[in-house]
Amino acid sequence: MSEAAPPLIVVGESLVDLAARYGLPWAASAPADGLVLQRAGQGLEIAGDTQRYGLPVRADFVSGAAAHRRRYGGGRGQLVARACGFGQGVTPRVVDATAGLGRDAFVLASLGAEVLMIERVAAIHALLEAALSRAMADDEVAEIAGRLSLRHADSAAELAAAVGDWPQEPQVVHLDPMFPHREKSALVKKEMRLFRDLAGGDDDAPRLLEAALDVATHRVVVKRPRKAPPIDGPAPKHVLEGKTSRYDLYVHRSLKR
Repeated sequence: MSEAAPPLIVVGESLVDLAARYGLPWAASAPADGLVLQRAGQGLEIAGDTQRYGLPVRADFVSGAAAHRRRYGGGRGQLVARACGFGQGVTPRVVDATAGLGRDAFVLASLGAEVLMIERVAAIHALLEAALSRAMADDEVAEIAGRLSLRHADSAAELAAAVGDWPQEPQVVHLDPMFPHREKSALVKKEMRLFRDLAGGDDDAPRLLEAALDVATHRVVVKRPRKAPPIDGPAPKHVLEGKTSRYDLYVHRSLKR
């Protein structure tokens, strides 16, 4: 029997209203065990036992890996950009239906795309909201952040509704279901453990793919570990492979006019 995931608690007087908005438990100070959502510098972080989860997890569109990837990531030649259909004269409008920490969404927005991020886990949505607010106030990335929108919803059940008030055509839906990616670093494994404890597995991946196929006007792209099977359902029409991951492409029609 697997070890039960610890509960997440929002910590700190300044986050009382946030806890109430998301319906999350709150405490004035951190408990001895479990995960906490707390203030960290200019944003928020989720932290827990470092042996189990590693360093605290944050969403960051201004510094660190996001800044490095923005400057040196490879532009439209990146695998995610190619999968989503970026090409000469083509900048698709993308729904990132499993946003996570927003890393892929920010890359796509930095390439000029309007991107809607949808995240179902309340605590992770809170990280994204804080990161987006910080990015909007930063002169260097405010223009990119202005192309990012954010919704709190379960894409497997509510994707059409979440996209309904976005003033863009959902040409591409990007999915990265919860699956044990095969990166070998302990850091990645610990971060994935945190996400799995908060979000669960990918049991609803077939339902998520079905919803995405209904909503996307042009294509659905699904990120998978390179050797993992496709999601149960219709077969992808194309596959783009990288070193550790691949994209399965489900194409309705061409993005090229």
